[in-house]
Amino acid sequence: MKQSKDLSIVNCIATSLLAVFFSIPVHEFIHFITFYIYGDKCEYFAATSVNYLELIDYRSLSTFHRVMATGGSASIVNAIIGLILLVILLKAKLGSMTRLFLTQLMGAHLTEGFGYFMIDGIFGAGDWGNVFSYFTDAPEFVSVLRIVLSVVGIGGTVCLFFILNHMSYYFIEDPEDKGQRMGVAIRLHLVMLITGVITHFATWAQNPGVKSGATSFAFSCLTVLMWIPFFWAFMFTGVMKVMPPKESRFLYKLPEKPNYILLGAGIILILIDIFVFGPGIYL
Repeated sequence: MKQSKDLSIVNCIATSLLAVFFSIPVHEFIHFITFYIYGDKCEYFAATSVNYLELIDYRSLSTFHRVMATGGSASIVNAIIGLILLVILLKAKLGSMTRLFLTQLMGAHLTEGFGYFMIDGIFGAGDWGNVFSYFTDAPEFVSVLRIVLSVVGIGGTVCLFFILNHMSYYFIEDPEDKGQRMGVAIRLHLVMLITGVITHFATWAQNPGVKSGATSFAFSCLTVLMWIPFFWAFMFTGVMKVMPPKESRFLYKLPEKPNYILLGAGIILILIDIFVFGPGIYL
């Protein structure tokens, strides 16, 4: 009997598109909701930024609320979502397609969370750079906060290299088979990296802040660094064989039968992200 062709790459592309859509725009939506809660007026919601008019005096707020209101909320929520998904992946028995999607979604949210901590803490820019600008009355607090964010961000990002590598072996029957490892590494991690980076630049190019000069290409390139865990997960699993399991962890096989409906949904949502959310929805 002729074996059906392995088209799991189609499903991995589909789930990566969905994972990107439900992580990057979610980050900006959290900003939108936060500004709304604190009483500011949002001018537009875009895939890579939210522009707002400040209607309240942030400096009159407590430290916690000042941090949340001025930009800290989104990356914190991303990190929390990612950690919840990680617990689910470690504890729950899931279908193959569901595990594939949640693995990529977990990685995407943790890159958004720990990635922003790392980049903004080190360079004093981005969302947390905005937070720092509202604590000019507390320079010591800013210094401590930047150190904490940098340490947590770097630590979390490096841990994610190993977490994603760990997740690879749920789909690898024979850890000694380099072909199997490379196949899973490409589908699970490299596809996600490519999808994330392409979508990032495609949405950035549409952002209203690009024309006004408020959004720089240099910072956009800098933020792409947060996707590096997917590259190292690919390297650890497919090329270097870093920390393979002591015992077989194989429980799932990447779904080989292509789900074109899922792929179509992913393509439509990413096109919405690029061409609708990208230029911004003015409010």
